[in-house]
Amino acid sequence: MSEPTGTASAVAGAAADAYSKIVATLIRVTGDWTLAEDCAQDALAAALERWPRDGVPGNPGGWLMTVARNRAIDVLRRAAVERRKLAALAALASLPPEEEEGPVEIDDRLRLIFTCCHPALPLEARVALTLRTVCGVPTGDIARAFLTTESAMTRRLTRAKTKIATAGIPYRVPTGRALTERLPGVLAVLYLLFTQGYNADGEPAFADEAIRLVRLVDRLVPDQPEVPALLALFLFQHSRRDARRDAAGDLVTLDRQDRERWDHAAVAEGVAVLDRVTSDGPYAWQARIAACHATAASADGTDWRRIAGCYDRLAAAQPSPVIELNRAVAHGYAYGPREGLAVLAAARSGGALSALDGHPHALAVEADLTARLGLGPRAAALFRQAAAAAFSDGERRALLARAEET
Repeated sequence: MSEPTGTASAVAGAAADAYSKIVATLIRVTGDWTLAEDCAQDALAAALERWPRDGVPGNPGGWLMTVARNRAIDVLRRAAVERRKLAALAALASLPPEEEEGPVEIDDRLRLIFTCCHPALPLEARVALTLRTVCGVPTGDIARAFLTTESAMTRRLTRAKTKIATAGIPYRVPTGRALTERLPGVLAVLYLLFTQGYNADGEPAFADEAIRLVRLVDRLVPDQPEVPALLALFLFQHSRRDARRDAAGDLVTLDRQDRERWDHAAVAEGVAVLDRVTSDGPYAWQARIAACHATAASADGTDWRRIAGCYDRLAAAQPSPVIELNRAVAHGYAYGPREGLAVLAAARSGGALSALDGHPHALAVEADLTARLGLGPRAAALFRQAAAAAFSDGERRALLARAEET
């Protein structure tokens, strides 16, 4: 019999692995999102109640699926007044035991991801619905990440589910050309989900969930080259999570991080995954850039010319203000700060950086290049300007510290 703390850990582990499988299967069978989520939550609550007393079962995920399925049957029996509910009840009752851990559940999860990420939904709703339904993240946590109230986020999620039902959005994974067309939207949601966890004040669990989901997609659509590219990118970026803050909680820039604190197993896995990537897509180039940083023995050993070349290819494949900003940084380190400032000026005059006017990151890049050119007072003023516009206290402290150094 497990101790209470061990039981809670077992439930958490089983939930991480099985929650989305349960929800996806129940949605497929019943067509009722709320019922599926409620029954999955009831199963987790039952595990917390029974496992300390009876012990953790040999197949925790299968146990949770059985309890959730039985709970759904009970609910539908009490409410079986519509033909659709009766049909769902019959389908649930005939659900074979082997489906609890069989491949159809994995397919159900992929169906659920594609449904949550349907382009008919606003992007923010896609991310929130993926977090809630596929990952089982509490609505309150999602609300905090999106800087809104729990009640407001509940309404957004409800509207998204209602739109799926009323618009007849199919609960399926597209095939052929449709899959190729829809997959970038799914990957964009996973990228944004990872970013929500990796940002300075992000929720680290969101980054973990993004990695778990992109692993699942990679396993189920192994012939799509941008999927392993995205997985490699996540692994390289997340390998630095423990070194990104100092003891006071302040952000530590990449060049000053203690590389001994990096997750070198994740780096090695990222290298192995990247070896499979042959595409020239935007995630592939981002992953190659991240690999240059992750595999360098020291900041001084970083191959900045290789990184600058990758940014040139990335900017051609997916032009954006952020990519142009990072391209200026790369060229500044590869060919000198004067060249970096020239790239920055060209992007600004061409309008590529108009969306980042006054943005703290744009100001910080210009400040760093200016400092490396030897113009200390000008650089310090830019760092202070960036600090005034910073989005978090950690960023603000780091920028003010750079201003003092300069």
